[in-house]
Amino acid sequence: MLMKPAFWARRAHKWIGLVIGVQALLWMLSGVYMTVVPLGVIHGDHLAHVHGTPLPAQAARVGADVLSARYPQMESFRLKHVLEREVYEIRQGKQKYLVDAASGERLAPMDREQAIALAQSLYQGDGEVERVEWITRAPSEVKTRPVPMWAVHFSGRGDTTLYLSPDSGELLARRHDLWRVFDFVWMLHIMDYDNRTDVNNTLLRVASVIGLGFALSGIWLLFYSFGKRRNA
Repeated sequence: MLMKPAFWARRAHKWIGLVIGVQALLWMLSGVYMTVVPLGVIHGDHLAHVHGTPLPAQAARVGADVLSARYPQMESFRLKHVLEREVYEIRQGKQKYLVDAASGERLAPMDREQAIALAQSLYQGDGEVERVEWITRAPSEVKTRPVPMWAVHFSGRGDTTLYLSPDSGELLARRHDLWRVFDFVWMLHIMDYDNRTDVNNTLLRVASVIGLGFALSGIWLLFYSFGKRRNA
């Protein structure tokens, strides 16, 4: 007996829905979270700010010619404040380090106490420093940031962590619980369970094609249902 097309469409819709339904629900739930929570909150902009302190125009500083002579491999530099001290941030390839603006001497990497002081000057929350870690292998939440780094953990709601570069004094990342939840639902949304960055992975492509088949079979059933009613 020859089955009607609607029979196969109904059967396909049912089984495709069974396969893709859980992932479709995860897409919806993760999408709701990512649209409800503002991106600025996810980034932690309210938890730590890099202050743009005005620099006095007449301060005694070594010039660019002195820096070029002392650091011939230097590619670029910029003047900034770190812990109330004027410094030059020197960029040399992928490396960054600090030089005292007044003397031109290269500064040693930040120690633990300096990292705590810098983190406290940046932190805008109401927690206290809970612990400090020296990291030589980046955890997954900052895996793209250069190591080594200091991780300063603050107590209180949100479990905020500030990651700081010991060489440049740069705030590398802000991490807190809302960001961590976002990172988890982003993984579910793009179906990249390894790196959580690849939005063109094979698993997502396959799921998208299956989801398209589910939608098309549903559209066919919808038109078939309306056509059947008109003919009744």
